[in-house]
Amino acid sequence: MTRERDTILLKHMLECISRIQRYTGGKRQDFFDSELIQDAVVRNLQTLAESSQQLSDECKAVRPDIDWRAISGFRNILVRDYLGLDLKLIWLVVEKELPTLRAALEDMRTG
Repeated sequence: MTRERDTILLKHMLECISRIQRYTGGKRQDFFDSELIQDAVVRNLQTLAESSQQLSDECKAVRPDIDWRAISGFRNILVRDYLGLDLKLIWLVVEKELPTLRAALEDMRTG
């Protein structure tokens, strides 16, 4: 059951990343100009982080190079500091962290 649940959660996390990448189109200015895109990105980052918290320890141990605690902590920032979010930080996560995370999650799901 745990392996099956982890597979579902990994797929869900990948779907969140796909949505974020589709919504932003990799275009920084579109992200900063649109509250709608910002809200959609933040919501999917929150959902991705919540799913990561539900992964089994065994699943997370497969990729010790991923900072699972940072992902979890980022979720807390998104939820608690919603009105004071740093959009530049959010964009850096989208631009720099998500492509690497996506590749790792795909590897975990198929490996």
